[in-house]
Amino acid sequence: MREAAQPRAWQRMLSGRRLDLLDPSPLDVEITDIAHGLAREARWNGQTHGDHAFSVAQHCLLVEDLVGRFKPGLEPRWRLAALLHDAPEYVIGDLISPFKAAVGLDYKQFELRLMAAIHLRFGLPAEPPAWVGKLIKRADKASAYYEAVHLAGFDLA
Repeated sequence: MREAAQPRAWQRMLSGRRLDLLDPSPLDVEITDIAHGLAREARWNGQTHGDHAFSVAQHCLLVEDLVGRFKPGLEPRWRLAALLHDAPEYVIGDLISPFKAAVGLDYKQFELRLMAAIHLRFGLPAEPPAWVGKLIKRADKASAYYEAVHLAGFDLA
């Protein structure tokens, strides 16, 4: 009796790298692929005002800037972690939070494996210290509030 084959899921990137989505390697992560993918990925599923969507790349730049404002003198590596906080979305897209919750834990584990590979590729720990995560989450929430009110036109209530 033959063993069931391991599932394979990979994507060829513009850099020429082949990223194994189930077991991502830091060696297959390229900053140009991340930048390209995030620049073309719309926040809020594209449901924002204006002629152009607000990209995940723009959001990441805003979060990195806010982290620096919240904690002046922060080590550059933690600002890099803030810049990369949504980096897995270069592969999996910017899924809205309600959908992530509906998909469940397997999705989150997949996202965390990809994030760990990205962090390791750029010299960060696979999982930054808790205080860094909290700081990034604070900036992410502030950015989301600004985007929701000023770009998506949601009410303050």
